[in-house]
Amino acid sequence: MARSWTRRQRLVLRTALAGGLVVAVAAALLLLRPAPAQYVPGEKMEGLTEDLARSIPANYVPVKFTEVAREAGIDFRHFHGQRSSQLPEDMGSGAAWGDFDSDGDQDLYIVNEAGPLTLSAAQVAASPAHNALYRNEGQGRFAEVSQGAGVDARGWGQGASWADYDGDGHLDLVATSYGENQLFHNRGNGTFADASRQAGVGGAKGFWSGASWGDYDRDGDLDLYVCGYVQYHYDQDLARQQTKQYNALIPATLNPSSYPPERNLLYRNQGEGTFVEVAKSLAVDNLAGRSLSASWTDFDEDGWLDLYVANDVSDNAMFHNKGKGQFEDISHPAWVADYRGAMGLAVGDWNNDGDQDIYITHWIAQENALYDNLHADNAAAGQRAAPLRFMDAADRYGLGQSTIDYVGWGTAFVDFDRDGRPDLLSINGSTFERQDNRSLLVPMKSQLFWNGGPQEGFYDVAVASGPALAGEYVGRGLAVADYDEDGDADALVVVNGGQALLWRNEATADRHWLKVRLRGQGGNRDGFGARVRVVAGGKAQSRQVAATSSYLSQHAAGEELFGLGAATAVDTLEVAWLGGQVQTLTHLPADQQVEVRQSGGGR
Repeated sequence: MARSWTRRQRLVLRTALAGGLVVAVAAALLLLRPAPAQYVPGEKMEGLTEDLARSIPANYVPVKFTEVAREAGIDFRHFHGQRSSQLPEDMGSGAAWGDFDSDGDQDLYIVNEAGPLTLSAAQVAASPAHNALYRNEGQGRFAEVSQGAGVDARGWGQGASWADYDGDGHLDLVATSYGENQLFHNRGNGTFADASRQAGVGGAKGFWSGASWGDYDRDGDLDLYVCGYVQYHYDQDLARQQTKQYNALIPATLNPSSYPPERNLLYRNQGEGTFVEVAKSLAVDNLAGRSLSASWTDFDEDGWLDLYVANDVSDNAMFHNKGKGQFEDISHPAWVADYRGAMGLAVGDWNNDGDQDIYITHWIAQENALYDNLHADNAAAGQRAAPLRFMDAADRYGLGQSTIDYVGWGTAFVDFDRDGRPDLLSINGSTFERQDNRSLLVPMKSQLFWNGGPQEGFYDVAVASGPALAGEYVGRGLAVADYDEDGDADALVVVNGGQALLWRNEATADRHWLKVRLRGQGGNRDGFGARVRVVAGGKAQSRQVAATSSYLSQHAAGEELFGLGAATAVDTLEVAWLGGQVQTLTHLPADQQVEVRQSGGGR
């Protein structure tokens, strides 16, 4: 009888034949030794989890957050009824900040899920769980205006994003879902019309997640990229199966690997309020990716917006914009084709070196990733034409092993303490069902990472940040904005199956700030894609407007908030509009809002 050789045994035999008996024995001992014990999240392991914590530095000045959702008038509960253990129910939902009524402050749209997927059409229509629009009334108060505005959609909502797609001066709204996407046109009188079919973005059925706006072809109006997750369908046989994940049994209907990926969509804006879908023709449909978040960012600063896509249990994708409507897949050459469970996405210049870096939240036991952009380093070394590359520096800077016990979702680079360095907020929440009640998911604490600079890296300071961050939630979406106009960044958190949270920032008053609002020309009202650079106190900071998408969410559309530390004035404010035009303002007092309107040309 012929002997059946395993791959490992064949490798040992080849080693023996090629390298001699001694080498073969050594190789055999190495290859055949018992595998190390699998790490189980939450379990203490000598030499690993005991060393994960980093003590909060003595020079950190704590920022306190207070939970004020109901006090502010936001009484929003996600999901109605009891879960049926199906994937779309557990993935939602997100939120988006935008000034829809053009009164100068940030309004809020929160996406909802009507209830379990077992609901009938009549039950969905009658569900109290609907998407909600909250108008900012000033003084830290909101009023819900969803029904009157015509945006109280019901279904299995996922994400949302604001943009003035038709250039009429009013923010419009796209809402994604498990089902069909909706595009709401802002009439300018406090009401919206469903323009989905008329504009050409409706009708496609699927499991749609993140939505991101950007002018990829630089024709002056905004295009729309929509992430597709999986081709979900309910299968009774699959529902009876279970898969094992880190010693926990979960229904196979909750495992995204049980389903093939869904395509992504790119809607090119044709002007006059209509779109045409071009993802396949431009090779950015990402057919192999289970996509959840995407960002339009000019990573190599060549004047064209590139596209980065965070994919769950499939390779992440980076499409380099070559101009003239052409993209090149550089995922592997750029070292960002990471096969992990990617959910949330933040883009920002964490080390203030002038280029945009990437932070990604992952599933449990996978560590979050910090992709440090090497473009500025190459440029400083005289190699500006070097290929675009990134390096995952999460472990080096305190963001790797410290996140290993969590399932991360919404995230943001935001300077919460106004010291001039972008910090990180990461919203966590499990996908595991509770053992004592399978209808509920396991809550988790979220993490706030203070940026100690490029030498020290990040420290989790949630424990020192007040009672709001001490709670455990099934967190999902995160959207950040200075909703109360006091010069610091606040956070809205969507809790799957729970009450929405509004964390008001109580930042110390002795650190200064500058808020920059852009007003672009034509169909790009909020200057999406523009680069804003602020120099104050001898330090430079750089942002790209609307470069990040969090998870199913959008941070304040069209404004950037800069912490200035002890500096009482800004030496230089430079806005490089998409297309090359640059405007410069100098000697600006701190602690104010500055509006920059795109001029006709020149500097």
